[in-house]
Amino acid sequence: MDTSEHKIISKEAFANLRENFRREGKTVVLCHGVFDLLHYGHIEHLREAKAQGDVLVVSVTAARFVNKGPGRPYFNDAQRLSFLSELDCVDYVLLSEAVTVHDIVRCVQPDIYVKGQEYANAASDVTGNIGPEQAIVEQYGGRIYFTQGEVYSSTKLLNNFFGALPEAVVQMSRGLREKYGADVAEQARRIVDDFAKLNVLVVGDIIIDDYVFCKVQGLTTKDAAMSTRFDFRERYAGGALAIARHLANFAGHVTLLSMMGMEQDIADDIVAVMPPVECRIVQDEHFVTPVKRRYLKRHAIRQQYEKLFSVNHLLDIDGMRKVDYRNFYRNLEEMLPQYDLVVVCDYGHGLIDAHAMELLEQKSRFLALNCQTNSSNHGHNIITKYHHADMFVVDEQELHLAYGQSLAENDELLAELCRDLHSTSGWVTMGAVGALGRRGDDEAQIPAVTLHVKDTVGAGDAFYALAALCAKADAPIDLATLLANIAGAIKTNVVGNARPVEKVDLLKFLATVLNV
Repeated sequence: MDTSEHKIISKEAFANLRENFRREGKTVVLCHGVFDLLHYGHIEHLREAKAQGDVLVVSVTAARFVNKGPGRPYFNDAQRLSFLSELDCVDYVLLSEAVTVHDIVRCVQPDIYVKGQEYANAASDVTGNIGPEQAIVEQYGGRIYFTQGEVYSSTKLLNNFFGALPEAVVQMSRGLREKYGADVAEQARRIVDDFAKLNVLVVGDIIIDDYVFCKVQGLTTKDAAMSTRFDFRERYAGGALAIARHLANFAGHVTLLSMMGMEQDIADDIVAVMPPVECRIVQDEHFVTPVKRRYLKRHAIRQQYEKLFSVNHLLDIDGMRKVDYRNFYRNLEEMLPQYDLVVVCDYGHGLIDAHAMELLEQKSRFLALNCQTNSSNHGHNIITKYHHADMFVVDEQELHLAYGQSLAENDELLAELCRDLHSTSGWVTMGAVGALGRRGDDEAQIPAVTLHVKDTVGAGDAFYALAALCAKADAPIDLATLLANIAGAIKTNVVGNARPVEKVDLLKFLATVLNV
């Protein structure tokens, strides 16, 4: 067996070796990273690390825990481990199967933990991990050492020479760096950090997404219906629940106001997944909590899901007439003036009627609006039923439905809708093409930052959540559209609404996109 292959070992195997090194008086040095594209900077970093001790251990973040955006890492786990094992200065290579390196540090118990000089300033580390890492290292009697070599970037090389980003994104990023300077990512980060000052109220339809995963067997022999075999089922908090969870990872405090039926199992699920969002949910015996059950199959090779069909449980017109909305109205009237930003999620499922719209428009200090068209309300839930919003997000179909014009240009209709709603900011999302934003007389079209997609459900909601925060913060329209696009891209690589977009993921993907 090749000597290099002996270097790639498990955490358990190295733990058995660690005591031997201690008895032999050998100094153990640990380096950690993604090492997506091994380059000269890595070699210098690892050589300097090895010079600090006797045994150099390098740990590599497993692909499923790399949060640099869809399509990364470029090289798989086995390839990255193999690259490193071929280096003479490296003694052992371990795979780190976690978001943080904490387990590896506890296993290796390094005498010296080596980081690049870019981590010497803890404030510049968007992950916030350097402090906890140092504490664990010191717990075992070790210390941190920062290498002094020139900093290179695998991400920059991959973006510019390996096609890791779509070409339109590379050109967009270069344009932003020319406009705002080399520290554009830091400027955008400061915008995101300021979201923590905001107190946000989310008002909108709760949606429960039931995902039933199955394997297609073919057609039944008697009636030519699709035959599937059940695999597993998951339930996700969608609609206004999902948007509130996105916002809670950025804003200072988020409260959700909505209505639901008397379904205890759904209420229990909401209580379990919504913290830290404060939920004020009015229950009514005649209200039907929207449940959208989707049946999906997973493609065997590519990480993508195909929806076969859906069954929706929704409140109908007769049911709406029986619902007592008075408690919801009282809560709405009381709460609206208390919040910096009100985010409306109108899916047309029976929550927001004419009176609620009037309260929202009159009493919100800053009103963000998303009025969605879907299969159950097509042509009936149009954004122009509102008279005012400080910002809004629509998709292309919703924009053209609003004016009954299928051939008009998006930029013309977007400008018209901004005027009609008296909005300072507005966006139209265009799927794989990207998004067009408008703020005052300024427009910016930002391309989709990834073409790697698992599930598009909820991507628009993630875009809307970040766009609403950006609009309230008066962020430049191009940076705001980029941040919202990144949130949508992160969401397309999460099945359903299994987890919200987190701040650290957004900032790391932002740094990836702008590193050209």
